[in-house]
Amino acid sequence: LLKIRKEGSSVGAIVQISATGVPVGLGEPVFKKIDALIAQAIMSIPAVKGVELGTGFKSAELRGEENSDEMVYKNNKIQFKSNNAGGSLGGISSGQDIITKFVVKPTSSILTKKKTIDLKNKNTSIITKGRHDPCVGIRAVPIGEAMMHCVILDHYLMNNAQCGS
Repeated sequence: LLKIRKEGSSVGAIVQISATGVPVGLGEPVFKKIDALIAQAIMSIPAVKGVELGTGFKSAELRGEENSDEMVYKNNKIQFKSNNAGGSLGGISSGQDIITKFVVKPTSSILTKKKTIDLKNKNTSIITKGRHDPCVGIRAVPIGEAMMHCVILDHYLMNNAQCGS
């Protein structure tokens, strides 16, 4: 990153965050899916250009028997053999870790001259001066965690209000 910063450029990043200890049963199967609202919250972060939960895009390369999160009864409790779904089945939390990855783009405010237009629609160029982040992925980690936790807490409060504690 030091080299990128010295060159006046920027790079993107892939960030993975997870939440553990999420209770079973948070979310709804259609309109308030916990995974859909997490994706919406993460996508609302500036510079985020993609979100995946669990295995995400890699699941397109898997067969059904590879991607399925099989359940077993072991040691007097229900357990999953995998977590490809990322902690949400049918929009409802499964009790497994909720795992989310998101992509942030390279910042466009770089020290390299770029083409643009002025207020009179004339071609010109612009250069950003001052402080420069070579990668906003580092700053995005706590923001992504906060957004995911806000969605989970919101679902927890809705569930508690509807079903009691």
